[in-house]
Amino acid sequence: MLDDFFLRALLAGVGVALIAGPLGCFIVWRRLAYFGDTMAHSALLGIALAALLDLNLILGVFVVAVGVALALTLLSRSEIVPTDSLLGILSHSTLALGLVLIAFMTWLRVDLTGLLFGDILAVSRLDLALIYGGGLAVIAALIAIWRPLLAGTVNLELAAAEGLAPERARLIFMLLMAAVIATAMKVVGILLITALLIIPAAAARRFAATPESMAVIAAGLGALAALLGLFGSLQFDTPSGPSIVVAALAVFLFSLTATRFRRTAPATDPG
Repeated sequence: MLDDFFLRALLAGVGVALIAGPLGCFIVWRRLAYFGDTMAHSALLGIALAALLDLNLILGVFVVAVGVALALTLLSRSEIVPTDSLLGILSHSTLALGLVLIAFMTWLRVDLTGLLFGDILAVSRLDLALIYGGGLAVIAALIAIWRPLLAGTVNLELAAAEGLAPERARLIFMLLMAAVIATAMKVVGILLITALLIIPAAAARRFAATPESMAVIAAGLGALAALLGLFGSLQFDTPSGPSIVVAALAVFLFSLTATRFRRTAPATDPG
């Protein structure tokens, strides 16, 4: 018989994976892995500012992640600094700023290990309601912008010419990314969120024939990784968040051997 806290952890891991999988497909298609890392690293700055201003932590993470995404979009358009350099600057500077601010707040007790690598075993019923309620909203919004976002991934100019408003879809996608990062932070931690977004989606490419099927398979593989990682963590007494990522890596490595299921690239890679 499983304990209540472990059942909550299982539900939380599966819930986050189901949300992250479809979003991760666009990260893979658009080659935005480092962009996702930058938004995730900014979460620590959001936590620090939320604690300093006495705000809700999830709200603080969401606001800062959105701010970083918008700043990156504006700065990349100016072409003052190459985009990859901007990503590196924002990624590491926001993480460092968050750590420094937390160090200055001597009255604040923060479990940095839990923030960086997750504390899924401490998930509460309220957290579960937030994960599944917010997850439904994120998936509904993603379905609503799926066509313009996919078209913009294939050809931005053509999508704009067809009146699909791909830039607006991209902005909404950034907001969804920020929401998922804020929600998933407690499950796998700031440093591992991007892995849960990318690895299941990368593995799903081997098995999917269409972009839509890839999104569904990525969600399923992410949920499988969450289950395997948590039971592995229970069995071998290893950290839960990293164990989920290791399980996702195992799923990805298995997908590399599944050559008979391989599809042609255009079917699952709109970009």
